[in-house]
Amino acid sequence: MQYRFHHHYSREEAKALLPTIREWLAELHTVRNHLRHLHQVLSGPLSDGADLEAWVKAMLKLRRILREFHRREIQVKDLDRGLIDFPAIVGGREVFLCWEPDEENVEFWHDLDSGYSGREPLLD
Repeated sequence: MQYRFHHHYSREEAKALLPTIREWLAELHTVRNHLRHLHQVLSGPLSDGADLEAWVKAMLKLRRILREFHRREIQVKDLDRGLIDFPAIVGGREVFLCWEPDEENVEFWHDLDSGYSGREPLLD
């Protein structure tokens, strides 16, 4: 069978990554807020080279964090909400395990194409 993803996460493997993912999401939110601030500063008349350097560094940090998700084939579906999808195999089908920060554990899955609205609870 041909799969879209090379790596498929078990529920336990996805759960084990949640502390790291929470840290990455917190960093992404901090960097995005900093970038918004820098965008306003750089749009003003008093911007200097230090502001531009700070913007470049923030963009590189944002890129580094997003690459960590990409490298692991973990998808950030909604950065504002922190909605994350892990490729998985459930019932012999390639699906996503779906998680967001207000959930303590990885408890849902959905088809690759159905998205959040197609979430189903994982059965033990």
